[in-house]
Amino acid sequence: MTQTAQLSPSSVFVVSGGAKGITAECTIKLAQQQPGKFILLGRSELLETEPDFAQDCDESALKKRIMENLLSQGEKPTPMSVQKIYNKITSSREIKNTLAAIEKTGAKAEYISVDVTDTQALQEKLANVGSITGIIHGAGNLADKLIEKKTEEDFEKVYTAKVQGLENLLACINPNQLQYLVLFSSVTGFHGNTGQSDYAIANEILNKSAHIFKQQYPSCHVVAINWGAWDSGMVTPELKKVFQERGIEIIPVAAGAQMLVQEMGNANHATTQVVIGSKLIPVATELDSQLRTHHIRRQITLADNPFLLDHTIAGSPVLPATCAMSWMINACEQLYPGYKLFYHKDFKILKGITVNESLAKEHILEIEEISKISFESIEIKAKIWSKNPQGKIHYHFSAQLNLRQEIPICRPYESINLEQDNIITVTGKALYQNGGSTLFHGPAFQEVQKVLNISPEKITTECFWQEISDKQQGQFPVQWINPYTIDLSMHGLWIWTQHFYQEGCLPGRVEKYEQFVATPHNKPFYVSCEVKAKTATSAIADFIVHDRQGQIYSRMLGAHAIIWSMKSLRS
Repeated sequence: MTQTAQLSPSSVFVVSGGAKGITAECTIKLAQQQPGKFILLGRSELLETEPDFAQDCDESALKKRIMENLLSQGEKPTPMSVQKIYNKITSSREIKNTLAAIEKTGAKAEYISVDVTDTQALQEKLANVGSITGIIHGAGNLADKLIEKKTEEDFEKVYTAKVQGLENLLACINPNQLQYLVLFSSVTGFHGNTGQSDYAIANEILNKSAHIFKQQYPSCHVVAINWGAWDSGMVTPELKKVFQERGIEIIPVAAGAQMLVQEMGNANHATTQVVIGSKLIPVATELDSQLRTHHIRRQITLADNPFLLDHTIAGSPVLPATCAMSWMINACEQLYPGYKLFYHKDFKILKGITVNESLAKEHILEIEEISKISFESIEIKAKIWSKNPQGKIHYHFSAQLNLRQEIPICRPYESINLEQDNIITVTGKALYQNGGSTLFHGPAFQEVQKVLNISPEKITTECFWQEISDKQQGQFPVQWINPYTIDLSMHGLWIWTQHFYQEGCLPGRVEKYEQFVATPHNKPFYVSCEVKAKTATSAIADFIVHDRQGQIYSRMLGAHAIIWSMKSLRS
């Protein structure tokens, strides 16, 4: 049985970037939990004594004292020279305050001025520390710029502090004696963020390093904490307002420090990576005027998309049309940060994708820009196609997409009717059994809970989609658009055709789909399916997805379904 790490008075932690800022606050909180010894590393100089002019002077008056001192020495004060001296003095004060706060808890604290990216210097400084039982790697740098404007020096500055710093710290210790390895990563590494490609790369390497180290040393408590934005001095009131507008929650310092202590508790020994804080929602930037066409290639396999086993027709897994549409949407939203799908129109299923021996080696998503208006909207034509072994192109799906920076508010659904008529009394999984309906779906899609009411003009269903794992979602993850709840939303029409005509149906095309609010999962939602037309070969309906009060999440208008016989659906 693997032993778990224990904090104790004999614990010796090396903390990079631990003398100032957020890492210092976390270290102080950890010392309050269990006094040990903390070796704080940083590049700043710790002044044994401050210059005479700075003594007994608070920071509000310090710059004036610095300018007076420079003038007395015959030097001309410049903003840069004054700021440099000011930073040196205030930095030293912050380090001393951190050391004092740690020692007040009963712990021991020591500061070493060293750059963690300097391999030789770090090894020399830590050579006489003794047995190190814990590492908290909080050092880091920023150089936020769009990738085309970044220099090699920018990248090295950001990358080496995180990655080279970790490598150097691990080279200074005996990994078999290490009980704790705590890496301060970022949600940027997990989600990405505009202008931080280097920072995202560096932090994601920390994440992966945590998993690798845990595999090699399972008794060590290893965790990469993907922190969000902190409520620290770096977050000004103006920046707080921006975060609020973007829906980004900031982490209070006291609460965040306590979260660190919790993550280092025995209960979380097996958790190697944790995300704390909001996703950094990208901000829309100015669009260039040139209209471009993009091609994105993807190999679609059953192994990468386990949910396909729950969507089989005639014995073969078939990609849901809603997943094809979500690929188009997600790719566009990634290409144009800050923009989300408002609607798509003229969505056509030309030749579905069946996962069998004839499956193409790769599928191509073609994204053609039609128009772009900065900070307003983007119009896109999208197609998914593949080539057969003879080089012939097969088109599978096509649509026209409209992305907006701001999604308009939709009026409530006025024709809501959630009264139960008890005409169809079969509920839950029984709706998906042979004889219950035309539905051929497996567990990941079997989420129509009940039919509330049904008539020749309309059917209303109550749905509850239990979220499936990221691994099950595979290459078609839930984002702004949820392809699984959209697929689920259409099941009502299939129940309707079987109830009135003893027929099944499959989607053919959609005239228009609008998304106003993300459809919830793990809670009930309702689908009002209004049947507009029915012939021997087709059915046309509108699907309105809403809550109990009629707030509309999405609308699918003019959905054309192809009538199929029950036998062909199940054979």
